[in-house]
Order: sequence, then C-alpha cells, then structure tokens
Amino acid sequence: MAGKLYIVPTPVGNLEDMTFRAVKVLQGADLILAEDTRTTSVLLKHYDIHGRLQSHHKYNEHQTVQAVKERILAGMDVALVSDAGTPGISDPGFLLVRTCAAEGIEVQTLPGATACIPAVVSSGLPCDRFCFEGFLPQKKGRQTALRALAGESRTMVFYESPYRLVKTLDQLAEVFGPERLCSVAREISKIHEEHKRGTLAEVSAWFKEHEPKGEIVIVVAGAPACRREHEERDYEKQSESGR
Repeated sequence: MAGKLYIVPTPVGNLEDMTFRAVKVLQGADLILAEDTRTTSVLLKHYDIHGRLQSHHKYNEHQTVQAVKERILAGMDVALVSDAGTPGISDPGFLLVRTCAAEGIEVQTLPGATACIPAVVSSGLPCDRFCFEGFLPQKKGRQTALRALAGESRTMVFYESPYRLVKTLDQLAEVFGPERLCSVAREISKIHEEHKRGTLAEVSAWFKEHEPKGEIVIVVAGAPACRREHEERDYEKQSESGR
C-alpha cells in the first residue's frame, strides 16, 4: 500500500507558530525532506522530533523527485518542509506535488504559517481580493511584469530581498505612480517585526534612511477604478488600430 506525501508548513519566525498537527505528522513521517537540513534540525530539536532527514531543494529536486515518488509508492510516508512557511509558495515543492499527484499518490497539505497572509492583513489595504506575485524577475522580464500589473485592481503581494527592497519600491513607484499606497512587512513573527505604511515614495524614502534587514513582504494597493478603466480603453483602441 502506497504511503502519503505531507506538505508541512513551518514557522516564518516564532517557533511556537507550529501547529499540533504539524508536529504529529513530522513525528510519524518515515522521511522528512528539508530545503536546508541545518535549519530544519533546529526546529526538530525544539520539538524533540528525531525523524530521518534528507535534503530536497531547488538545486537537486529534479534529480531526487523520482526516487522520492518510488519510496512513497513502496509505502513510506514522506513529509516535505521548507526553511520557513508553506512549501511550494516561492519555495521548493511544486515539482514533487505534481509528480505525486500525477501518480495518484495522496497529497495532504497542512494549513499553517506563511508570510503572505499576515502581511496583507496587517497592511491596512483591502484584503478581500488580492493577488500573490511572489518574487519579481530579477532582470529579464522585470519591467514587463511590472507594466502588466499597472492596471491590476486587486491588492498585490510581493516577496523581496532586503538588498533589493529600495530598488523595487522605486521601480514600483515609477510604474504605478509614487502616490500608490503600500506596506512593507519585515521580520514577520520575529522579535523585530515591523510594518511601514505609506505611499511608495514615502516608504522608499524611509528605507533609504533605515537599512532594511530580514525577510520582506511588499503589499501594494490595486489601481484605482478610474485609472484601470482608462487603461482598458487605451488597450481597446490600440487593439482596434492594429487590426
């Protein structure tokens, strides 16, 4: 009888953000796949979990995914964790889930920690509808991606490195306009958690004076309806003229 694949969220900051179920699953797993075994070892030690660890990250997942699938088919229960948050959300996991799902293996994803939801809820921006964009392309396609989002009406959520934060805020201001509202969440669920809110221009200016550190989530307000309608009319005119 085949085993199961468990996708297990882990804390993005405070180790106490683990769920009871997540601890139980990790305790019972025959194999724990970890993005970084050193990081995961700290978590496992905290909860007195002694499962077998194996490295599984973006640099080796294409080589290991088939072997993991065969182990699950042979009856092993496998748990996948990333360094922080929910695997597959800007972290390794998609390839393994897709492979197992295609094979008919049961995949159970546990609800739990993620940086995206606390950031958008704490932003003060509308969170009834939002789109998650993850990390923008670093070079090729970056401007194209930003321009494609200029008319997006939903609140937008981006992940970013602290080293690129100011550059990204300035680029967002250039494409979306400097007065577009935003919030930058830093070090969610950690001791030095911080949320800076304001316009893109104001928040960029703040971080030019205060060097950002830690994990970053940028939340940006959607385009005003009038601007979106104007851009849609322009697009329709361009389409008609191109016929």
